[in-house]
Amino acid sequence: MQPHRRRIAALANGGDGLVVASDYKINFRPHPPLADSIQALHARNAERLFDLLRTNGGLYLKIGQAIAMQSAILPPEFQKMFQKMFDDAPQNSWKDAEKVILEDFGKTPEELFGVSFSGEPGKGVMERTARASASVAQVHWARLANGDEVAVKIQKREIAQQVGWDLWTFNLVPYISERLLLETDFVNEADNAERMAKLVAGESRLRGQVYIPKVYRELSSKRIMTAEWIEGVRLWDKETLTRPWHGGWRQGSPGAKGTPLDPLDHHTVSEVIRENPSKAHLKPKRDSWKGPDGKGGLGVSLKDCMQIMVDLFSAQMFLWGWCHCDPHPGNIFIRRLPSGKPELVLIDHGLYVHMKPEFRHQYSLFWKSLMTFDNKTIGEIVRSWGINNPDVFASATLMRPYTGGDNSTSAGIKRTMSKREQQERAYEMQQQMRKGIKEVLADEKKWPRELLFLGRSMRIVQGNNQYLGAPVNRIKIMGNWASRSLVDSPDLSYSQRLINFGRHLLFKFVLFGSDVFFYSGKVAQYFGRKQNMEDDMEASMKKVAGDMGFELNHNVFEG
Repeated sequence: MQPHRRRIAALANGGDGLVVASDYKINFRPHPPLADSIQALHARNAERLFDLLRTNGGLYLKIGQAIAMQSAILPPEFQKMFQKMFDDAPQNSWKDAEKVILEDFGKTPEELFGVSFSGEPGKGVMERTARASASVAQVHWARLANGDEVAVKIQKREIAQQVGWDLWTFNLVPYISERLLLETDFVNEADNAERMAKLVAGESRLRGQVYIPKVYRELSSKRIMTAEWIEGVRLWDKETLTRPWHGGWRQGSPGAKGTPLDPLDHHTVSEVIRENPSKAHLKPKRDSWKGPDGKGGLGVSLKDCMQIMVDLFSAQMFLWGWCHCDPHPGNIFIRRLPSGKPELVLIDHGLYVHMKPEFRHQYSLFWKSLMTFDNKTIGEIVRSWGINNPDVFASATLMRPYTGGDNSTSAGIKRTMSKREQQERAYEMQQQMRKGIKEVLADEKKWPRELLFLGRSMRIVQGNNQYLGAPVNRIKIMGNWASRSLVDSPDLSYSQRLINFGRHLLFKFVLFGSDVFFYSGKVAQYFGRKQNMEDDMEASMKKVAGDMGFELNHNVFEG
């Protein structure tokens, strides 16, 4: 698309935005003059925006997903419509993918990867049909001439055309825009992946349990990223994770611990290509571990899987200050180690936030203080972040009502509104939400923008734990890492770390109360109660949020 045409498209998109803005300006009132109800107003504008974002694809889809993740501040009509943003994106043609490779490397796929699409002896092979397609890129499987199997992530051509004018049209918050732009730079993604691999390798509590795929730098560019191919089971596939293992005693699943995958039968593959050049998939299934009937699984513990995941993201937030901000189940594979324990593989390293040491120490101390009801410290920290009321922010962080504070904000909001207004579920309820946000966020200039993405990460981790039946006490694990990081952090003085060690020992006793709550829930589950600890916390949060005008809907991955 030529620059002038991109500007026209961007202005057209801006026009759609003006239509939505005008509709709300005219009709957002208790009795809309040009709509049947507030709900109908939301529904038609949700559809307008959804169609705009989905039709344009690329970065527009990424923007739509970012909107969908902010479930707490969206009307239910938007929540329902924007859930569809997480459906698989349509893949681009092979011709488009080939052009990106040629533009970035000046070579054809055959020349760059040493592959043949006709089954030529001594060459590798590559699939023209993508194995996965997302908003920004699609992934193709290939086997290099040396036998290595790789995932070739190819950015969609339209992304480069959307980066400038289109982001300007949406007038996104600068910090969010920067993160979106970094996701389109695969050199940045490769840097993040290699940094995370080094951090994991240096942490004894995670080494051997977490795996980061190797990046092939010589086959990567700003729009192409080539990484080790991963055979594994997605975190969302509970049945395959837990079904009995039929792969043999002391055997791991394919690729576990970075062991080489079984070599392909090149003669057979070449025959298949010659007989059917358009065949979509050439990669072998490698699922013999499921047994003859195909009903086997990895035979791993869901508790072990979630323990590793919460440990990993706690280390990222509290110890390293480099946090992967897109830990949804599709970006996490599980493999079985020869010991029978799970190995977590983390992919898609495009979206990270970096926490400066001072902020990371504050964040760790904030989490530790939440567990001990240290309201003085909580208040000091959150006010330095420009947040007016600690207990509401504490509840949002824990994703359960914080009972150690004074509830001044939510109580104040209730006092300023009549009973009739508290019961309203349309216009008045949403006006109430605006008041609540203003009450909580006193000085947005002081507010650390990293909290946007840290909150998103924690919500997804909580959602994963909830989906798997809450097998671990997430809050206790994170609190323990927060406290311990103040002992282990190399950028604190030795004397400060020693003082923090003594405090950490006392803190361990405090965590006992969290265990009582967690295991009482487990006992209730054992005797037939369907809800788990995460379900209870979410129900409580919905009640608190409802008092403030928020309508929480956390099922953003469903549908």
